[in-house]
Amino acid sequence: MQNNSHTTHLSRTETNTLLNTVYQWMMVGLLVSGLSAFMVTHNAYMLHLLFGNPYMIWALFLIELGLVFAISAGINKMDVSTAKILFILFSIIDGMTLASIFLIYTDASIVTTFFIAAATFGVMSLYGYFTDTDLSSWGNVLFIALIGVIIALVVNFFLRSPMFEWWISIIGVVVFVGLTAYDTQKIKAMGEAMVNNDTQSLGRAAIVGALALYLDFINLFIMMLELFGNRRN
Repeated sequence: MQNNSHTTHLSRTETNTLLNTVYQWMMVGLLVSGLSAFMVTHNAYMLHLLFGNPYMIWALFLIELGLVFAISAGINKMDVSTAKILFILFSIIDGMTLASIFLIYTDASIVTTFFIAAATFGVMSLYGYFTDTDLSSWGNVLFIALIGVIIALVVNFFLRSPMFEWWISIIGVVVFVGLTAYDTQKIKAMGEAMVNNDTQSLGRAAIVGALALYLDFINLFIMMLELFGNRRN
């Protein structure tokens, strides 16, 4: 009985340590992306380089995808320091692509939507942490829905239908709200399974978790901005 109590205590400690580290790295990623977007927005040469040629944005997007797959698939084969560098590099590039929102939407609507997205993210992340409901069954449904959203975005890139874009954004908000809770619970479960684990394993799990929640938040923010943002004249 005493050994079981001791194990539970260690699991809770590891869980809290992992989640704290995940949120810290997620915040680092958001700050780096924000700074990157700010620097691009206030540099005429960078604006022309990135948005004067549509192929450049696609190139950055492919680099981002490559970094996501490199971190997610290769995390167990790399040092924590390498994973951190790749995560920061991803955050910089993502910030460069996000600079476009400052050209499309008003500053006031960006700030307002950011706080709405942050509040929504926070509530759903807390739900994922504290709920006793097993959210693992959400995984396949959310993944299929996410693939559908990505395909719809690519199709609408050529169609340029405002109504289609509106529906994509609504579905996207639902998907990323669900993913926030799902990923938080998944990270919590990882922490509970890491009793007496080494710092390298904890560090790798933290970067993977930070990347997942970063993507959930950023995409939730973008989808909400599509719905509620005021465009510049």
